[in-house]
Amino acid sequence: MLTVLYPEMQYADESVEREIYGPDVRILWRDVEFLAELPDADLAEIDGVLLYRQWARADEIARCPRLRVIVRTGVGYDRIDRQAAAARNILVCNVPDYGTTEVADHAIALTLALRRGLALYHDGQRADPPAPWRAVQTPLFRRTGVQTFGVVGLGRIGTAAALRAKGLGFKVVFYDPYLPVGHELGVGLGRAASLEALLRQSDVLTIHTPQTRETVNLIGAAELALLPKGAVVINVARGGILDVDALYQALREDRIAGAGLDVLPVEPPRDPVPELLRAYRAREPWLAGRLIVTPHAAFLTPESHHDIRVKSAETMRAALMTNRPQNVITPEMD
Repeated sequence: MLTVLYPEMQYADESVEREIYGPDVRILWRDVEFLAELPDADLAEIDGVLLYRQWARADEIARCPRLRVIVRTGVGYDRIDRQAAAARNILVCNVPDYGTTEVADHAIALTLALRRGLALYHDGQRADPPAPWRAVQTPLFRRTGVQTFGVVGLGRIGTAAALRAKGLGFKVVFYDPYLPVGHELGVGLGRAASLEALLRQSDVLTIHTPQTRETVNLIGAAELALLPKGAVVINVARGGILDVDALYQALREDRIAGAGLDVLPVEPPRDPVPELLRAYRAREPWLAGRLIVTPHAAFLTPESHHDIRVKSAETMRAALMTNRPQNVITPEMD
């Protein structure tokens, strides 16, 4: 009998999984923070493991002699040692098609909350004493129709965000070197020939690329310096793609008007936290209304939570029980 491991207890019952796997799969439910906490007896039995917040490091993979499939129950796969998995011919899969609309909506919500001053006014009106009852002048505020919405990475989420921005009146331009020539014609968007060309015109820069060796610190001090003065930066992808220390300096020097972050380089943040997060939590006046931080929660709705549960189990079943695995991530996919 095949055994699949869910190392993080997230559900009250296994009815959804049981319907997908059928009677020939044993489901091993555990609730640990790290795979390394599990006893050898558990790890020796598993043919597949589904990871949500956890990592699959080489030493943990080595303790699973029967392991054939690792499914990342989410989009990003940077927490899995794919080289170690490949050395054992272990399939690595993800779930790229859940939460797409939610994350795209979140990127747009952060953009509008900053560009329309929702955070600024919200904080001002609940201050003691409250801010004056009047509009304020700030570089944050811009009409959508005069702004270029720049998208780094036009995958599922990037496309969804781009089309939403287009509907709101933004001029939308993207940079994605992995898409075929002419892809922009099919989606009706502008295409930048290089990241530099995108940055120079982006009044809003939104990041939608996976975190890989190629994209770690893709947006640093030099890249932020290319943005038009008063730009807004949105990151709902992975924290390591954007240098938050460089973002802090750009905000402090008023070169960047605002930022919306759903992700940070280290999650949950630990001391010493980035200076940007420290200033945000201290409510330093210079940052008022200019930064919104959410705790890697852009993906979540009841609907997306159900989707990921179903799609993760379906992905595991396809990899373990059929000869047609889906959403396979290879070591070369950097």
